Parts: sequence; C-alpha cells; structure tokens
Amino acid sequence: MGQGDEREVSHRPDQVRADVDSWPTGRLLSVAARVVESRFDEVLNGLGLTHAGLIALHHLADGPLAQRELATLCKVTDQTMSRTIERLDRSGHVTRAADPRDRRRTLVEITPTGRAVLTTARREEQESESLLGAVDDYDHFRRQLITLITAATGPR
Repeated sequence: MGQGDEREVSHRPDQVRADVDSWPTGRLLSVAARVVESRFDEVLNGLGLTHAGLIALHHLADGPLAQRELATLCKVTDQTMSRTIERLDRSGHVTRAADPRDRRRTLVEITPTGRAVLTTARREEQESESLLGAVDDYDHFRRQLITLITAATGPR
C-alpha cells in the first residue's frame, strides 16, 4: 500500500485484512499511523485545531503556562509555539497575558471553549470507530505504544 492507497483499500473493508495480513508489523504500524493521522486531521480541522494546537491545549489543561515553558513541553521551538498560540488565540481556545511577576513573559491560558474542544477531540480519538475506538482496549493499546516509543527512542 503506497501513499494514497489507504483510501482505495478503505472502500473495500472486506479485503483489508486479506490485503495486509502478511505485512511485516513495522509496515502495519507505519500505515496505521498514516491512516489514523489523516482521519484525526479531519476531526481536528472540524474543531479548528491542528495536532500542535491539540498538544498545547493538553499541556494547558492543568493551568496557565509561560509560552517558552509550553514550547519546551510540546518539544517545539519558541517560534513554532508562537504561531500555534496565535492560531489558538484567534480561535478563542486560549488567552495570552503578560505574567504579573515578569512582564517580559507571556502566560497562556486555556479558555472554556478550548477546554470543550480538547474534551471533544479526546472523546473522538478514543471512541470513533474510524480512529482508536476500533481497538479492543484503548488504554492497553496506548500503554503499548508508549512502551514501544520509549524503547525505540532509548539508547541502542
């Protein structure tokens, strides 16, 4: 299955298992990631979010953060975070204000609208049958992915 083939196979769900049954697990993981990301992009676009915005909202759910701290948590540059926050602010998902303790710092805070969008995105990811609602045990699947990522990014 090459780039774009996911759409053709998805129109023939009865053949999907037969098509991919013999593939190596690494290839299955790669295609699954691409297909799920594409479907999740559609959900996020409908909510006025990007993946970067979703991660930012996730970190802001526990309380306001300085923009630089948020960039560090999201593992992006300050410039990338600045663009992400600008978009979230325009959408009404966050507010920005000068830190009262240090006016040079910008604090970012999730709004009630942002919190509602975050809740909806999380629910869609977990429950939608075309996303991760299709797996038997979402929490176990998630833990397995974290284990895999941790192992694969550790020392060789």
